[in-house]
Amino acid sequence: MKMKYNFDEIIDRQNTDSIKYDLRKSIFGREDVIPMWVADMDFKTPDFIIDALKERLRHPVLGYTLNPRGSNEAIIDWMRNRHGWEVRKEWIITGPAVVPSMAILVHAFTEPGDEIVVQKPVYFPFYRTITNHGRHILNNPLINQNNRYQMDLDDLVDKISPRTRMIFLCSPHNPGGRVWSKGELESLAKVCLEKDILIVSDEIHSDLILFGNKHIPTASISEDIARNTITCMSSSKTFNTAGLASSYVIISNVKHRKIYKEKLNDFHLNIGNIAGLVAQEAAYRGGADWLEQLLRYIEGNVDYLEEYLGRYHPEIKVMKPEGTYLVWLDFRETGLSDRKLKKIIVEGAGLGFSDGILFGEEGSGYQRINVACPRSVLNKGLQQMTRAFANSGNNEKKQ
Repeated sequence: MKMKYNFDEIIDRQNTDSIKYDLRKSIFGREDVIPMWVADMDFKTPDFIIDALKERLRHPVLGYTLNPRGSNEAIIDWMRNRHGWEVRKEWIITGPAVVPSMAILVHAFTEPGDEIVVQKPVYFPFYRTITNHGRHILNNPLINQNNRYQMDLDDLVDKISPRTRMIFLCSPHNPGGRVWSKGELESLAKVCLEKDILIVSDEIHSDLILFGNKHIPTASISEDIARNTITCMSSSKTFNTAGLASSYVIISNVKHRKIYKEKLNDFHLNIGNIAGLVAQEAAYRGGADWLEQLLRYIEGNVDYLEEYLGRYHPEIKVMKPEGTYLVWLDFRETGLSDRKLKKIIVEGAGLGFSDGILFGEEGSGYQRINVACPRSVLNKGLQQMTRAFANSGNNEKKQ
């Protein structure tokens, strides 16, 4: 594929109030680390989105807004063309970013003291979204089988109690990059239907599918599963617009939809974000070609990372992602403690990764790296890591 878009271009994001760049000192203790932690991309937000925003800003009033005409139609077309999922207009509810939407769902469908299932290691804001609202985490850990995560449904069935009311499903999985198969999703959904556990499926990475894999929206599998599933989605990860803090949920169940809308209104979050809505429609209307080129570039970065580590650091195992631009690196064969590993990576290599332990105790010995950056930046970071490990001697075992 001939590349129309330039993903090799380095964009200076310093001093733009970027969380990824301008919080380096407070997060890592130094301002010069190469930041490869926050899950946004270092590529330009596509021109067709910027142009749509500029056009909307030609109008001098930015008042309370309805969904723009065509916004839901753009979602419907995207779901049909990208994922083979037929979504109806009335199922779509615009709201804040995905995690706040999930917090609203917690309030809408559970009570304090209820249990919500998570499958660790997993996206760590899930945990606060549960515990900060008086609910309890029920951990159903994933199994690392041949460097690929699998669900453990026997463990889940053994742990379910009468207070287990909901599961947060991360699909595709962050940080492991799994794109769950239809069979896996069906098996999980069967347990949830039998035990009356509502599936809240975070599918924000659903467009970022790599190496010939296919994302299956959980709710697309059957009508029964759809009635027990609430899907959280956004164009923000795909098209690098996370700062617009906009998303939508898809709910086919009429009763569930009514409950969610009422709770959304209770929090006064039922009014859309103009910029987010405009950006989303522009992305879904004009973004297919850009996305295909982005995915090929990310695949190239994953391959480069895998080849580099295989050559220079065979002790570091790459859990090759089937989706997302996040890569889960297994450092356990180095024998380093989490503390020592972080010291080498941050202080020695000048790199800002996400500590595996943040994703749960099952993440001990791992690091998550964001490869959505120019390949020259990835190469520079890897070379700095090689020098840092050489200088450390890597002789200090767990301590």
